[in-house]
Amino acid sequence: MTNVVARKLVIVGDGSVGKTCLLLRYAKGEFQTAYIPTVFDSTIVDITIDDVDIELSLWDTAGQEDYDRLRPLSYTDTSVVLIAFSVVRPDTLKNVHLKWKDEVQHFCPSAPILLIGTKSDLRESSTEPTVSPEEAKAAAAAIGAASYIECSALSDVNVNTVFQTAARAALEGVERAPSKRKCSLL
Repeated sequence: MTNVVARKLVIVGDGSVGKTCLLLRYAKGEFQTAYIPTVFDSTIVDITIDDVDIELSLWDTAGQEDYDRLRPLSYTDTSVVLIAFSVVRPDTLKNVHLKWKDEVQHFCPSAPILLIGTKSDLRESSTEPTVSPEEAKAAAAAIGAASYIECSALSDVNVNTVFQTAARAALEGVERAPSKRKCSLL
């Protein structure tokens, strides 16, 4: 590839909402069945959006409170943020409002945000209350997200759409505000 553009994507959200599974499905085409809490991990994938070759650095973060002091270190130079929640755990959407929106807006005030509903394949079989697409779209609007996308890493549904949309948002964000595009730690 010539004239490769580098961008950084960070995914955040509560523990066990499927952040790592989503990244692994996209980057390696694999699905991880065992839950192994992530502290921090990153990988690079190449993607082409609108004839632009992008080297997209994918940063996985820990959602557990134990890592609240470490997680901000991953926000430096972030181009786009995915805030993930599980559509079969309404409490994780509630935490988008109570925790994740504020943290992301504090450390990455100019980075576009995408709200990602994970585990969409489990909605129909759930015996517990779930988050409807309408509720999630309203939440996305309330936090100022550029987009809301539901996906399933297990079924490989909309996984590519998530990352294509994120890469496009990262590119467009830089074009709109080149001097304010990156996250910074104070």
